[in-house]
Amino acid sequence: MAQQPHGVMHTRSVVDGIRWQAEHAEQAGAHCTGRVIRALLAAMETDTATALRMRNWKGLLLEDAMPLRITGGLHNLLITGDDTRLEPVYAGLLTDQVTIDALVCDMFEQWDHRLLPWLDGPPQTNEAGRSASIMAGLLWLSGRLGPKFALNEIGASAGVNTMMDRYHYDLGGVQAGPADSPMQIAPEWRGDAPPAGEVEIVSIRGCDQSPIDLSDPAQAQRLKSYVWPEALERMGRIEAAIALAQERKPELEQMDAAEWVPLALAEPQPPGVTRVLFHSIVWQYIPEAGRAAITTAMEQAGAQATADKPLAWIMLETNRKTFKHELRVRHWPGGEDWQLLGEAHPHGAWVEWGG
Repeated sequence: MAQQPHGVMHTRSVVDGIRWQAEHAEQAGAHCTGRVIRALLAAMETDTATALRMRNWKGLLLEDAMPLRITGGLHNLLITGDDTRLEPVYAGLLTDQVTIDALVCDMFEQWDHRLLPWLDGPPQTNEAGRSASIMAGLLWLSGRLGPKFALNEIGASAGVNTMMDRYHYDLGGVQAGPADSPMQIAPEWRGDAPPAGEVEIVSIRGCDQSPIDLSDPAQAQRLKSYVWPEALERMGRIEAAIALAQERKPELEQMDAAEWVPLALAEPQPPGVTRVLFHSIVWQYIPEAGRAAITTAMEQAGAQATADKPLAWIMLETNRKTFKHELRVRHWPGGEDWQLLGEAHPHGAWVEWGG
């Protein structure tokens, strides 16, 4: 779907965006969530404040992930026990779209005051499974730049992936991270294994416009609300991340990514350590001007990088034309162009390596 101009969007654009998001969920295997998203087309016509705001959405609908904001609110009603009527939908027991449409419309009418605030901010889709791709990228970089890395994550949300140094990985038989970790990341691996090697994460931190504190039960529950309900393994990983965050909080800073990246790049860099910017399924939510500013900052810093103080950029982001989630890496000096290393399931179920 082409990007829409800023300002009030036509209803047709909102409809197309909701259909795109439903199709995207179904492409990722979340058919139950896809049905709930499709029901927003009917719910959007209800006489509610939530529906009115959806019909007149101001901004870029897909970049703002508006459909996922409101489905997070609907899921929250279920996990809090305040309204469990979507339980058979998410369990795959209720599949008739007309019936689901009527159900979601009724929930809009009953919970209008509760759902409306969920449109105020973007979804926090923190997923530890995505760190498998990031770790594979680090293994690939290790043989080129050395084994020591200082990691900086944008769009860190609750910092689930800002704790990736505490996870254990089995990536096609290649092991990394502490073996006794409560977070065991072992996606289905397709293709050759990534290069075996040493990865030492000497520091790791992140930023987010609205970071979530996993040690706060209410905030942790909000993060769970954005997990697609049929993804039981994802929910288990969230629980493991919460336990690790309660032991030691991830290092997070509340700041816009376009402001944070230049500051992070300007800090002193220890010799022999590769500074890395990484992110997963966040680039589409950053406004175009912000993406341009981050790219400029990275390329300017890359021009100053040396063999003793290298710079790298790892991203796992959605190709909006193919629905594929691509792992790409570039580094300075010596690898300024983007290298496509593979593709991955958006929630870490599998990784297809091509690096």
